[in-house]
Amino acid sequence: MGQDTGEPGMALPSIAPQLRDLRRQRGLTLEAAARRLDLSPAYLSRLETGQRQPSLPMLLTLARTYGSTVSDLLGEAPPEHDPVIRASEVESLQAGGWTYWQASGPQRAMQALRVHVPPNAQDDLVRTHTGEEWLHVLSGRLGLALGEDQHVLQPGDSAHYDSLTPHRITAVSPEGVDLLFVHTLLQSPTSDLCLGGVRRSAWQAAKQRKAPSEGRAHGG
Repeated sequence: MGQDTGEPGMALPSIAPQLRDLRRQRGLTLEAAARRLDLSPAYLSRLETGQRQPSLPMLLTLARTYGSTVSDLLGEAPPEHDPVIRASEVESLQAGGWTYWQASGPQRAMQALRVHVPPNAQDDLVRTHTGEEWLHVLSGRLGLALGEDQHVLQPGDSAHYDSLTPHRITAVSPEGVDLLFVHTLLQSPTSDLCLGGVRRSAWQAAKQRKAPSEGRAHGG
């Protein structure tokens, strides 16, 4: 994916204004949003003022927490009613060493990405958040840590897991790994149409368990 286009990925544009606006639209203070993101308020403030640029895993976490998409955070505007995403019309972007391409449209309960993960990129990042993730290895070997379990996925292998399980994605092969990646946006307006009742109940229960720490529902 990242190596067969012959074109370098674009540098990640500043998303500071979008981050600040999205947080305010959700009615969150800097401190409340930082708790949801498991960040310090000082670090979130640096993201919102453009002093720091988020990695791709952080972009995904921000999108989930604010009920948005990476496309929205970057100010991209793909055709809203066109179900077909043409490879020739999608530009690659880079964040934290990862290269990715949008593979889904806006206003959906899921977001799909094509991703290239180089070796030794962000291998110390462990994420946990409400939702589900699915990935499929296209080329290379992928290391997937799920809680205490370590997995190595080969081309053609897939994984589907609950994102509340602490997880980490790394490239095992020296050339990196290319994969398809899909995650749920549980705060999106369409999520109730796409998720079954059992999953919604589990999500609501998770929100209720986390609400006392913030005085309100925790969504991501």
